[in-house]
Amino acid sequence: MRRALIERNTAETRIRLKLNLDGRGRYDIKTGIRFLDHMLDLVARHGAFDLTIAASGDLDVDQHHTVEDLGIAFGEAVSTALGSRRGINRAGYFIMPMDETLAVAAIDLGGRVHAAVDLRLRVRRVGDLEAELVNDFFDGFAQGARANVHLKVLYGRSSHHHVEACFKAFGRALRVACARDKRMARMLPSTKGLI
Repeated sequence: MRRALIERNTAETRIRLKLNLDGRGRYDIKTGIRFLDHMLDLVARHGAFDLTIAASGDLDVDQHHTVEDLGIAFGEAVSTALGSRRGINRAGYFIMPMDETLAVAAIDLGGRVHAAVDLRLRVRRVGDLEAELVNDFFDGFAQGARANVHLKVLYGRSSHHHVEACFKAFGRALRVACARDKRMARMLPSTKGLI
């Protein structure tokens, strides 16, 4: 079973996160930031992951610690659930249309950490989420999962759709990257011999 339980407790945040990579898209997410809850709901549903998150943080100070730590914890959960990463696709991408917006996500679970996020946002907030922190979530995920994450909005008008299309595309791309490839069986998806 490709599952993980991550508990990340710092002086700024307390996070308990349960993940089943081979789930059915069920979720129960409470972060204290409603728009972020909705985005993580989308990742679970589009990724077909079962995801439970209970998080509390110093939101009276700022959202940054909570958002970044959630990214790190989710990345750590993916890494833990994958184990050795043998037999997985390793990389995945998805192009997500959402009304007038088109977003692209590409992920490589190959062990190197990098995030490139271009959402073309021109607003301070989307819902109750500080817009600039979307980048911090994906930076944290890349760090925790030891992954490359690339997200780009190609075009669109609505800032809400920019962010939502990226989270949906991310969930779908991650689903492909984590999927088992029967032809690879127990092989490591790398010519280096390690990830």
